[in-house]
Amino acid sequence: MPEPIVSATPAAPAPRPALMPLETALATLLSQAAPEPATESVSTFEADGRVLALDVVSGLTVPPHDNSSMDGYAVRSADCAVPGVELPVSQRIPAGSVGAPLAIGSVARIFTGAPIPAGADAVVMQEDVVPGNGPDQVRIGSTPSAGQWIRRAGEDVARGDVVLVRGRRLTPAALGLAASVGLDRLQVARRPRVALLSTGDELVMPGEVAPEAMKPGTIYNSNRFFMRALLARLGCEVTDLGLVADRLDATIDALRTAAVSNDLIVTTGGVSVGEEDHIRVAIESLGRLSLWSLAIKPGKPFAYGRIGAAHVTGLPGNPVSSFMTFLLLVRPFVLRLQGVEQVEPQAVSMRIDADWPRPDRRREFLRARRNAAGGLDLFPNQSSGVLTSMAWGDGVIDTPAGQPLRRGDIVRFIPFDGLLA
Repeated sequence: MPEPIVSATPAAPAPRPALMPLETALATLLSQAAPEPATESVSTFEADGRVLALDVVSGLTVPPHDNSSMDGYAVRSADCAVPGVELPVSQRIPAGSVGAPLAIGSVARIFTGAPIPAGADAVVMQEDVVPGNGPDQVRIGSTPSAGQWIRRAGEDVARGDVVLVRGRRLTPAALGLAASVGLDRLQVARRPRVALLSTGDELVMPGEVAPEAMKPGTIYNSNRFFMRALLARLGCEVTDLGLVADRLDATIDALRTAAVSNDLIVTTGGVSVGEEDHIRVAIESLGRLSLWSLAIKPGKPFAYGRIGAAHVTGLPGNPVSSFMTFLLLVRPFVLRLQGVEQVEPQAVSMRIDADWPRPDRRREFLRARRNAAGGLDLFPNQSSGVLTSMAWGDGVIDTPAGQPLRRGDIVRFIPFDGLLA
């Protein structure tokens, strides 16, 4: 049950701390993300993207018997030592049936997945066989070797094997594997309950005001849309609390309400040092703040704290900053809450086909895209407000602080396809 939340007097503004390295911030977050012990049983059909709570142990051998991997003819390889030999077809074995032992000097018509009859030690694919001169005779045009086109019993899974390990995020292939050992239901981690709220009096929801009627100084709330999508992709149960007014009392009320029934609160905007930025002070007045301000670009004004039992992450308002801090910090945190061990973004080494001569004092994440030459192109405008760069790019270049990049350098590239699945 959530801890009771006691209202407190808003904390006085504190001086901004030294910028925290990303690794330190992520380690702090993950140290607080105790996996939820509650689990639930779901249909294997419905388990895509969920996190497995128990090992899947096979109760059978897969495949259960030697079987043909081709449509063709089951043979004794010794009977086909000479190309062009003609042999009678003694039986027909479709998938799902079991043939009789293969008579010496004969072949069996066999289909993919059908058990290999006793006595046969190879399969000749049907493309290498033509009709013979006599009735029910075939001519074998090749000289098969023993074991050819035979899938051996247990070559995929042995009885008692752990085929899926707890803590892994289930994929379509994993669901197929679970089904192949007979499981129609899987035990998975409970979905995290996440409250989402935005701050910023300048924000307008699409559909409420036509573009031509937008007042000066207002913008559409894009963060709310991609945040809901990102959280849903991670299997969260999202409660969208909408837009909170840029007032401390309204911010405190929204966080207090959200903390009662949610595991995590994700906020966007209001986390910097301006007079209208109330998230940090609201967290401190209701609970505790564990980190604030990161040595990264984009995404410096990121905060994390606790209100009762609920975790709170305060993301910047600029859309690229919000998107990147979610991918680098919130995504690993949400996965760890569900019991996933490997949560850090995975990078690959690639060549950059552009110059970046003016590095920042902070670690930078530059939006980039693979090109046809096998290298990376940079988006020309790396501003934290240019959401186009995220839609255009297919990853980011993780650039150390103060390091310029030259065309041809090998860089650390983090693809989005590993972060958005």
